Amino acid sequence: MIAADTLSLPGLKHRFFSRHGGVSRPPYDSLNCGFGSADGAEDVAENRRRAMAELGLAAEQLVTVYQVHGTDVVTVDEPWAAAASPQADALVTQQPGIALGVLTADCAPVLLADAEAGVIAAAHAGWRGALSGIVEATLVCMQELGARPAAIAAAVGPCIGQPSYEVGPEFPAPFLEADDTNERFFVAAASAGKFRFDLEGYVAARLTAAGVGRRWTPAPTANGFSAIVGPSGKARTTTVGCSRPSCWKTRISCPFTSPSRNSPPVAWPPARP
Repeated sequence: MIAADTLSLPGLKHRFFSRHGGVSRPPYDSLNCGFGSADGAEDVAENRRRAMAELGLAAEQLVTVYQVHGTDVVTVDEPWAAAASPQADALVTQQPGIALGVLTADCAPVLLADAEAGVIAAAHAGWRGALSGIVEATLVCMQELGARPAAIAAAVGPCIGQPSYEVGPEFPAPFLEADDTNERFFVAAASAGKFRFDLEGYVAARLTAAGVGRRWTPAPTANGFSAIVGPSGKARTTTVGCSRPSCWKTRISCPFTSPSRNSPPVAWPPARP
């Protein structure tokens, strides 16, 4: 499990889980929290129970969505049954006692919180969703609940690293059409005409450009995020955002819990470069 210093705040709980520590059998071994897979429902339910136990919450408090690589954001007022999960790629809430989670492999899980306003969010940002504006859409929904960008802390969790993300010659075009400075997120690959894309850096840049006060990204090791890399070579991460003791929005990627309504305002440190 990994925790972000930006979200280590009074009354707030979060975690980025690896694929380890659950009960699922291959190829879902072992902490698979996605009911949308062909994994056994009982195993998935037990895995979700274990993840939420780390946050001191019940499995029923965890809310996730059917992720589709889009820009739709769902506001969560109360947990729903797995079969009723809407199609979306981000969740927001200000309801205490709700955990938001997102599931990722190569894509970037993003957790956000304005502890002063009592608003949290979890988002699933692959290249398509990030380019289309899932980060900004999530921030808009948070602001509708009273959050302020400058007071929002964000954490971009483990995702595919640039050394492993080789893309074709056509891939950079839509990024450069949107903003020619996006060239900085691409470097030439060993294969002729191909590039390597920095998804983590791109998502972090979108957060900064949107005015987010503090952001965090994990420090890579020489072998990347070895703790979350499975036999397939892909990162399998479960991130869950748990709500405050009152209300929140849900998405699965890191366990994350917000402060109670009676918690004092949080004094945020200066923004990081």
